[in-house]
Order: sequence, then C-alpha cells, then structure tokens
Amino acid sequence: MSLNKNTFKTKPVSSSTFRVQKENAVPIKNEGLSIKKTSAFEKIEPRSKSQNTLELLKQSKVPDKSQVNKQTVLKEIQQGQKPALQSSNADNKNKLKEQKIASAVATSKSATTVAASKSAAHVATSKSASTVATKSATTVDTSKSTTTSVTTKSTSDERAYKKSAAPAPAPSSAQSSNDQAGRKKWTLDDFDIGKPLGKGKFGNVYLAREKTSKFVVALKVLFKCQLKQNGVEHQLRREIEIQSHLRHRNILRLYGYFYDDSRVYLVLEYAPGGELYKVLQQVKRFDEKTAAGYVAKVGSALKYCHSKKVIHRDIKPENLLLGQNGELKIADFGWSVHAPSSRRTTLCGTLDYLAPEMIENKTYDEKVDLWCLGILCYEFLVGKPPFEASNMHTTYSLIRSVALRFPSFVSAEAQDFISRLLKKEPSERMSVDNVLKHPWVLKHTAEEQLPTSAQK
Repeated sequence: MSLNKNTFKTKPVSSSTFRVQKENAVPIKNEGLSIKKTSAFEKIEPRSKSQNTLELLKQSKVPDKSQVNKQTVLKEIQQGQKPALQSSNADNKNKLKEQKIASAVATSKSATTVAASKSAAHVATSKSASTVATKSATTVDTSKSTTTSVTTKSTSDERAYKKSAAPAPAPSSAQSSNDQAGRKKWTLDDFDIGKPLGKGKFGNVYLAREKTSKFVVALKVLFKCQLKQNGVEHQLRREIEIQSHLRHRNILRLYGYFYDDSRVYLVLEYAPGGELYKVLQQVKRFDEKTAAGYVAKVGSALKYCHSKKVIHRDIKPENLLLGQNGELKIADFGWSVHAPSSRRTTLCGTLDYLAPEMIENKTYDEKVDLWCLGILCYEFLVGKPPFEASNMHTTYSLIRSVALRFPSFVSAEAQDFISRLLKKEPSERMSVDNVLKHPWVLKHTAEEQLPTSAQK
C-alpha cells in the first residue's frame, strides 16, 4: 500500500477561525452564567467551572491533533520512513464517536447546572412572589377592615339620621286619626267639645274636633259608675274590641278610646244625618224603593260581619245612622259578640226584634240577625214592628207563633221577601246572599247598581 502526500492532507484550522468564533460570541451575564451564541449552535456553560474549549486550547498552547499528525507524517516521508499511523479509519471513527459522547456529556452537565440554577432562581422568585402575595393579602385585609369600619360608621350615621328624622305630620283623615290613637293616649284636652248629639242609658254623645288634625268626630261619654251598677263593663270592652276592627262602608267606625277617673270616651265616626229612627218617625213609613235600598245596605254590612264571625244581635232603626251623603251606617255594637262557634244562648236585644229561638232560650247563631232584618224591613214599610203588642207576654206569644199579617199597601214581592226571613226555624230563613239577590231588592236597587257596573 503506497501512501502519497495527499492521503493525509487535511484542511488546516487557522487561528482566525477561533478569532471569528470568539468575536461572534455574545456573552449574556445572568447569575454567574455565560451564554455564547454562535451561528451553528448555542452552548451554555457555567463560567465558574469551565471556559470555552477553544480558549482553553489556546491558553494551554496545545497544538491541534490534525496539525501534529500532518507534521509527523511529512517528517517521516522526508526521512524515507514509513509513517506510523496513529489509528485506522475505524479507530478514527471510534475516536470521533468518543469525542462526540464526551462533548454531549459535558453539554448535559452544563445544561443540568443551568437547570438547577434556573430552578433555584424560580424557587427564589416564587418565595418572593409569595412574600409579595402575603403582603398584598395583608393590604387587602387591611383595606377590607377599613372599608368595614367605614361602612359601620356610615350605617350608624344613617341610623342616627333616621332617629333624628322629623315627626310625622298630624293626622288629617279618619285613618290617620286611628293611627294616632294607636301611637298615643288621647285625653279630653285633645278635643274641642261641641253640641250634644244624643243621650243614652249610660252616657251622652257629643260633637267634637281633634285639635291637632281638626278632624270632626263623635265623642261618646260613658260614666264608669253606671257601667258598674249595671254590670256591663265586659260588654263595653267587647264593643270596643269588635267595632274597632270592622272596616265596611255601612258600619260606623270606632277610631279609638281613652278614659279618666270617672268616664270612658269612645272616639266614633261622625254621622251628620243622625238616627234613621228619627227620620222614620217624621215620614211615618218609607216607600218600597227607599226601604229596599236601606235593607240592601244593612244586608251587605251583615254579610261582612258574619264573615268575621260577628253577630250584631241588636239590629233596629235606633242603631242605624245616616252619613253626610245619606249612606246608612250600623252603629252601637254594645250587644254584638264575636262567636266563632256561632252558637249563643244569651237573651239580649230589643223585645220587638227578638228571634223565637232567643225567647225559647235555645242556642242560636248569626241567623238571629236575619230575623231582625225581616222585622226591620216590615217596620220600614208599615211604620211599626209586626209583633208589637200592649204587653210583653202578648208580644212573646206572637213571636213564637209567627203571626204575621201585612197591610194591603205592601206589595206581594215585599211580602215574599219578609216572609222568607221571618221563619221560626233558623235553617229555613233566607241566607244573606239570597237577601241581596232577591227580586224585590234588585228591582228597587237596580238604578244604584247601574253606575257601578258602568264604571267597571
């Protein structure tokens, strides 16, 4: 095998190559690391452990192996000696592989070092971030507590403002007067007393005006001594409890009450028309249209009372008042009772209006009011009750037997209406709903219902 000069000719590596690589290197300093970027690859090494391989070779002045091999071969050829091959091609390939592996190991070590340093940097950064987060959370909590204190302060200021708000204006209506009665205790000094409106067994009724609101009322004055003598204190308490809770256009309002050492005062709605009984005495009797209108209003009020389990038990012309526009008002709930069981046994009311079951001392319910409505309608049309007699025993006898007789001027429809109410057996009496639907009532109240239906 002959070897020529070109066999081992290799391309010399000049120092300018190293110079170019060194000049192209861009050092980036980051916590002891130097990152040198070349056109072919990026190589990152810790500065503290190793320097650039080319720089180490240059500093140690170690010649390149390719140059050493070239010089040795040329010298041996000039001397006529057989060149001593350092290794075969296979050996050269193995050496190249070993060099590549060594460089890869060095690169992995440097990468591991860089990763470790990066992770340490990340840990430090996370620690600082957590510290900052803790500080920010503390700041947020402080701001929250500050906001809470400010809100609490503003809420307390708002409450203080509400407490110091101006007082409510004086009542200017019936409802406001009732509300005032619930808030404060009235005294006689709160009213201007006017003319007397009526006189009763236990006291008198006067026209009055509440000084603050200028609202006109009827002031009913009852004497305690007379209430005690007749044992009707509980009856007065019951009257106040029932009437003060009723709200109907045909029921007289009770706004409130107060008392002193000797008297009890009831603040009532003022009815300028006075008692219906006085009007009936003047005209002797009502025509059927007027009578039917009054009966319908009483029936509507009774329907409301019965829905509240209230029995009036004393329906008569003396206990019916007329409002400013002639509207009818049921008043005087002195004999009324709240009976959820709807069964009572007390004998009470006016003699001519007593129902048969009350006279016979039987239990009764709200149908006693329907009996009274029949007697009332008869008196409106005739001018006197149907069972009126010279003595009490005769009256009782006529009521038990229901000896009912009609004058000739009473129409057949009116007679039918009254007869359906004056039944001895309470269960056979016409219901309050049928009272309002009876043809006689509808016939004479149609004109009053037309405007209402037209508005709807």
